[in-house]
Amino acid sequence: MQLLPNLFRTEFRKIVAVLCKLFGLSNMQVAEDIVSDTFLLAAETWGMKGVPDNPTAWLYTVAKNKTRDYLRRHTLFTNKISGDIKYSSDASEEMQLDLSPENITDSQLQMIFAICHPSIPATAQIGLALRILCGLGIDEIADAFLSNKQTINKRLFRAKEKLREQQIEMVLPAEEELPTRIDNVVTTLYLLFNEGYYSASQNTSLRKDLCLEAMRLTYLLIENPRTNSPALNALLSLFCFHASRFDARQNEAGEIILYEEQDKSKWDDELIFRGEYFLNKAATGNTISKYHLEAAIAYWHTLKQPNPEKWENILQLYNQLLQIEYSPIIALNRTYALAKANGFKAAIKEAEKLDLKESHLYHTLLGELYKDIDHNKSLNHLQLALKKAKTDTDKSLIQKKISQL
Repeated sequence: MQLLPNLFRTEFRKIVAVLCKLFGLSNMQVAEDIVSDTFLLAAETWGMKGVPDNPTAWLYTVAKNKTRDYLRRHTLFTNKISGDIKYSSDASEEMQLDLSPENITDSQLQMIFAICHPSIPATAQIGLALRILCGLGIDEIADAFLSNKQTINKRLFRAKEKLREQQIEMVLPAEEELPTRIDNVVTTLYLLFNEGYYSASQNTSLRKDLCLEAMRLTYLLIENPRTNSPALNALLSLFCFHASRFDARQNEAGEIILYEEQDKSKWDDELIFRGEYFLNKAATGNTISKYHLEAAIAYWHTLKQPNPEKWENILQLYNQLLQIEYSPIIALNRTYALAKANGFKAAIKEAEKLDLKESHLYHTLLGELYKDIDHNKSLNHLQLALKKAKTDTDKSLIQKKISQL
């Protein structure tokens, strides 16, 4: 029954967010247990009696009933959290879990800021985001991180403990805190998207789902006037441009197809259009973030027709990006743009200055740059890249380049 996994993905996160708003984040595990029990009952009941006419409404009703029953049966629990919930234990019989669209949206927005609180480590934020904001199962999160269930469970447990220790509340930050807090949220969403787009996981559908979830959460923030910002619009623009080439980046065997070899007819024109729309929306205010620059670079990459200004513009954008935030990967990407704009010899000179000898990406790039200049150097760099590559996907791509030489 494919319907139930799909509903788990979309409804688990909503009900958990609303329950956490009601109970307080210190009781997140209780919220997850109630929702998990709801889906377990759905699997048992629907398997015997068939799917109800309105499956979502059925889940919401059962979740409400389970919440009320839990509070009624667990007096100790009720007393323990009575300071957090909006209803006293005496009122549990009458309690109504508010699963209206408005409250679900508000709860999810508040959950985003809670999970992306500065006191929570970045890796823990991503894990919690995948579980609580995206509704991924533990097996799926383990797949995304190329890890195992035990490791992921421990990581999530520590993250939830941190929420309890810091007594983090599910509220939108005060007006004066919003700019700083939004920056933290933007960073987490950026990392979440990258987890899908550059994932080493072989689960293609999961990789797409992670990217779509990052896009959904970003749009949720843009839709709220209090949380909307130019950086968020630039981020969503970047996501749209990258996602537009998703289907062209892999062949049927799951192997990566490099940019120059992609079938442009597989690029999604609608996502490219949306990327341009949000990039224009981002052009307000006096600050240019790294997301503005990365979105602009991604825009130039979506041009299907030859353009003499393309690579020179990309090169200049990379120059600006490195001034804002230097990273070896950005420097390597800039070197490729330099090769396309000014020739391979100039790019080799710049690339070798980086001296990133432990990076397989560094050797892969030099192998490509030397291909038509020095066959032996090209081969040596690719062989070094093969030794240093960690994932099967990277190794397969490098081996293919070696074979072509």
